[in-house]
Amino acid sequence: MSTPPIVAVVGPTASGKTDLSLDLADRLDGEIVNTDAMAVYRGMDIGTAKPAVAARRGVPHHLLDLLDPDQPLTVAEFQGWARTAIAAIRGRGRTPILVGGSALYTRAILDRFEFPGTDPEVRRRLEAELAATGPAALHTRLRERDPVAAEQIRPDNGRRIVRALEIVEITGRSFTATLPRLEYVDPLTLQVGVEIDRPTLDSRIEERVATMFEAGLVDEVRGLLPGLAEGRTAREAIGYKQVLAHLRGEITLAEARDQTVRATRRFARRQGSWFGKDPRIVWAPYDARDRAELAMAAVSEMLSSAL
Repeated sequence: MSTPPIVAVVGPTASGKTDLSLDLADRLDGEIVNTDAMAVYRGMDIGTAKPAVAARRGVPHHLLDLLDPDQPLTVAEFQGWARTAIAAIRGRGRTPILVGGSALYTRAILDRFEFPGTDPEVRRRLEAELAATGPAALHTRLRERDPVAAEQIRPDNGRRIVRALEIVEITGRSFTATLPRLEYVDPLTLQVGVEIDRPTLDSRIEERVATMFEAGLVDEVRGLLPGLAEGRTAREAIGYKQVLAHLRGEITLAEARDQTVRATRRFARRQGSWFGKDPRIVWAPYDARDRAELAMAAVSEMLSSAL
């Protein structure tokens, strides 16, 4: 029996990746591997657009609901979990279908990516500085030491800023120099991107955020307290971060919704920039009726060229 390929569905949030991944799973006898960093958290369902069990078409899903919101998550941990799941799926003769919007996590799984070590003392010092001065001050320092990394990491993402500064300090190299190379670990790998124009995407994001708030995102966040507020990773999730600020009385509900829309649009632009720089991705229009067939043709071509 030939080894099944690895297929990853990528693209910006709200572009329609979930439906395409399920279509491909149906055609390739596949199982879904989540690559959304925030969907690994139990109870964080509405704000991550986590597919309900009834909507999964009976397709097995992996790497969902693994952690409580107060538990941290690292890319290195996720890489190990995902590669183990992929090996098990292929061992059953089935095709792993990766889907999610966390570009770095997807690249860490698919590409050759060795993680720099960590220094607990340096990490504690930087985290203490983060707590004392806020992320903006550390982001300014990162801009001085690694301007490329500073451009890629948003100024309010304290966790990633601390990690970037830690790597610069303990390795003497830039954070960006440690990012994965464009080289698949397994050559039987294909990335299928969902292509969508910006105005349509902006409209879909606004609709998605409205649906999330109407579906009870505020109650979901309230029910996850206090763990969510204490979690280093989960509390940074878009939507959850804004609702937490609302529940603390810092912003109104309308402001939380508006800020969630704007943050999601910025995130989608960063996703587009990241994925757009990868020439290996085969793109399919979001509204093409035959997009699953287009993806399948790319899979067949990749497998034929590997013979």
